[in-house]
Amino acid sequence: MKLPEWKDEALFLLRLAIGVIFFMHGSQKVLGLFGGSGLEATVQGFQSHLGIPPALAYTAAFTEFLGGLGLIGGLLTRLSALGIASVMGVAVWKVHGANGFFL
Repeated sequence: MKLPEWKDEALFLLRLAIGVIFFMHGSQKVLGLFGGSGLEATVQGFQSHLGIPPALAYTAAFTEFLGGLGLIGGLLTRLSALGIASVMGVAVWKVHGANGFFL
């Protein structure tokens, strides 16, 4: 089966969109941009509200930030995607899973 000729362009746009979303989301946690609280407040919030140890909170914040950059730049895309998927899996488990699909 032959894939459509626009497959590469579609995958590029998808990678770019997801990369921008997670770069911005990670920037809130790491740099305090886009209305975020910054790294220390994020780590304290993860620890106090979710029971996530500081080392894992730092890892999650930087995974979103650097994983988003990796997807945007096309560098280590599989590793970046794996990191982001892992962080989002934990987010579903710890935060969003209790609410179901809808809030």
